[in-house]
Amino acid sequence: MTAERTDLGPLERLLAEQDEPQLGPQEFKQVFRRHPAGVAVVALRHGGRPVGFTATSVISVSAAPPLLAFSLASTSSSWPAVSAAPTVAVSFLADHQDDVSARFATSGLDRFAAGGWTSLPTGEPVIDGAVSWVRARVVQRTPVGDSYLVSLRALAAGVPAGAAEPSPLVYHDRTYHRIGAHTAL
Repeated sequence: MTAERTDLGPLERLLAEQDEPQLGPQEFKQVFRRHPAGVAVVALRHGGRPVGFTATSVISVSAAPPLLAFSLASTSSSWPAVSAAPTVAVSFLADHQDDVSARFATSGLDRFAAGGWTSLPTGEPVIDGAVSWVRARVVQRTPVGDSYLVSLRALAAGVPAGAAEPSPLVYHDRTYHRIGAHTAL
């Protein structure tokens, strides 16, 4: 039996444990480009300023207790803020908000300068016109590969009032899509 190396980081340890062939990064991305995903903006306050980014990795984990999660690359410019944040807001974007998604996915600019967001009374920014939003407490940050899985406990939520429920924005094969009329199968 070989001794476990303690001088390696989480990603290096994971890769060192591989004992069978695996997909390369491009093959893996190709698979997930064919999997549609809802689009959200995760936002928070850090150092008195709003911080946010686009995420297509938001998942529901449990209804009781109400848990959700998202992943974020350890190299993301938003990671230092997320690593320290006690709470975040997740805004699920509406089908007309592809410009908002693109803005929050772009590095090197003030993503909040164009407006279109409101601070909750607790400080977290939410995107105006979103399908819905959830305010959540960070309960765990788990290193997984070259990213972190950030687990959240839902504290509050908002959905727009009105007769017409907006459709969600969906990302598939590097393109935004609109679902259209809600129909049940």
